Amino acid sequence: VINEVMSANTQAVADQDGEFDDWIELYNNSNKTIDLSKWILTDNPSIPDKYRLPSGTKIAPKGFLIVWADEDGKQAGLHANFKISASGESISLKDDNGNLVDHVEIPALRDNQSYAREVNGKGRFVITNPTVNKNNVQVEKSVKD
Repeated sequence: VINEVMSANTQAVADQDGEFDDWIELYNNSNKTIDLSKWILTDNPSIPDKYRLPSGTKIAPKGFLIVWADEDGKQAGLHANFKISASGESISLKDDNGNLVDHVEIPALRDNQSYAREVNGKGRFVITNPTVNKNNVQVEKSVKD
């Protein structure tokens, strides 16, 4: 599932090249490794298969996976061919057959705020400080405007 999203990352967490890019955190609710080869992330309903995860992409049981949303497929790792609008937009996760697995409507976010589920993989989303690759149960309070 989509577990956490950041659309205005200016200094919260850097990718492997030291760049502060938008990101999407996926979480595996199950007790088995899931092969995400050719699964889809899209920020545009009119382009339903916008970014396909590469073959061999797997997520461990109860594990996290970060996809950088920076339009920079030349970098190593998972870099989607879209960015996330800080003024808000939607993100969909689909399986390799194009079936909808998860969808989130992201509100406008300030710099270095994330939109995360209160509990990993389930529950409502809240605007908060980022918990990238960490349990969201560490989120004690959502960030207030």
